[in-house]
Amino acid sequence: MTKSVDPQAYIASVMAGLTGPGGRFELAEEDVLGARMPVMKNRDRSLGDVLAASAAYGDRDYLVTEDRRISYADHLDGVAALATALRERYGVGKGDRVGLLSANTPEWVESFWAAQSLGAIAVGFNAWWVPREIEYGVGHTRPSVLIVDAKRAALLDGLDLDVPVLTMEDDIPRLIAEFAGADLPTADVAEDDPAVILYTSGTSGRPKGAVHSHRNLLAVIDYHRYSDALAAAFTGAAPSDGPSDLRYLLTSPLFHIASLHNLVVPRLATGSAVVLYQGSFDADRVLRLIEREKITNWGAVPTMASRLLEHEDVTRYDTSSLTAFSLASAPSSPGFQQRLRERLPFAANALVDSYGLTECSTAISVATPMDLQAFPGSLGRPIVGVAAEVRDPLGEPVPEGTEGEICVRSPYVMLGYWENETATADAIRDDRWLHTGDFGVIENGMVRLTGRRSDLILRGGENVYPVEIEQCLDEHPAVAECAVVGIDHPDLGEEVAAVVVPRAGMSVTEDELRAYAAEHLAYFKVPSVWRITGEPLPRNATGKTMRKQIVI
Repeated sequence: MTKSVDPQAYIASVMAGLTGPGGRFELAEEDVLGARMPVMKNRDRSLGDVLAASAAYGDRDYLVTEDRRISYADHLDGVAALATALRERYGVGKGDRVGLLSANTPEWVESFWAAQSLGAIAVGFNAWWVPREIEYGVGHTRPSVLIVDAKRAALLDGLDLDVPVLTMEDDIPRLIAEFAGADLPTADVAEDDPAVILYTSGTSGRPKGAVHSHRNLLAVIDYHRYSDALAAAFTGAAPSDGPSDLRYLLTSPLFHIASLHNLVVPRLATGSAVVLYQGSFDADRVLRLIEREKITNWGAVPTMASRLLEHEDVTRYDTSSLTAFSLASAPSSPGFQQRLRERLPFAANALVDSYGLTECSTAISVATPMDLQAFPGSLGRPIVGVAAEVRDPLGEPVPEGTEGEICVRSPYVMLGYWENETATADAIRDDRWLHTGDFGVIENGMVRLTGRRSDLILRGGENVYPVEIEQCLDEHPAVAECAVVGIDHPDLGEEVAAVVVPRAGMSVTEDELRAYAAEHLAYFKVPSVWRITGEPLPRNATGKTMRKQIVI
């Protein structure tokens, strides 16, 4: 007679073994910037140490593109030469900023790690910025040197930038060749020294520079090491400190936490391969890369996954190596997730969703395939080390199941916003609790998002969150994508408006959509103004809809 095992109880026991006393990822409560919180006891203390340790991975692939293959040894040699050049030729040292402005390239990664070896602060500027925004960002952080690709170099003409500019195509290879054979520089940094600045999406107002410390990124590294160990334990594999054979596809911009903090940085620590996709998204090119490189893990934004749904035949490609497929950066509905499971072979039993933001360095919560099946619409449980609460407008915690603002505290939370004390004080409050500006509920320990405070529509005294309506409309079989915004109304204050993009080859009318919404939503949430268009919605580099650019 077989004995049944409670999956949740088994998971809890494995986690306790990994994080409990004597465990590989033992948690201990320590002081972090004046607040007591659990941190991993056996952790690295600087990113430079992690970089130096990567020498052990030698000839293994670290960075791969469609036409290049860079081993750990070659990467480390290049970083040592570049860091030495930045120090000797441009005077870059501890605390100085190194600006990075380009599309995804191996040189971006090498420049990032060169900055870390010097104790400098890498600044990831948004490669989609126009000249006016670039001028603001460079003036805001005042880098000692600005490293750009040729396309962005052309945007700098005419700008008032008092900073040396190095191109990735010419200057970086030249400096690496000139300083070849140099020893890797080292710097004396503290855990809470700044390591990187990444700008928030900037969907409204000027973007803010989120400052992440060495502690933040080292905690992210350990979170991924822990997740790898947890996954291995479920398969019965023996614990291992050796290099990982997992191969990760990188399709989001390097100036975003999904690619930098949660791929490039932790995978240097685990000896895994990072395959950089370059250029605009093309489903066939992505699928060919998955097949050729035997990709095992891919984190995609929903818009990319949506384009795969439109592909005529994904099964033409061998994607059997892909055993972990996650959605990130933008909300997705249960209906959309189900279509992915039905159409994409690798999503059937591997689809994962998560919730995070730039200010937190990594995910706040992660929903496993089992979570998504059992709790549709859930964003899972808070990850290891994260304390999450839902609070009312006065900052007081609310009962479970009650909607409010999601607040979190963890060693992943940023130091603050670069040279913006007011915004920092508004975001990080007493005892280092980060107020996310997102609204949601926590039920059964699971996080569910209901909307952004800044997106809230106030219709006749009723609070309306666009995400709820968008996810409802997304369930309609003729809807490819949609966005909901509030527009002025003389009596109600605001009314609900929706822009809908039909799926290819399909059509839908306002009356059909209105009737569909009325079946699933309270009357005050049903859009009263509609626009149906064949033009895709405006989105930023992380796949989020730019509501301020929506035209009704």
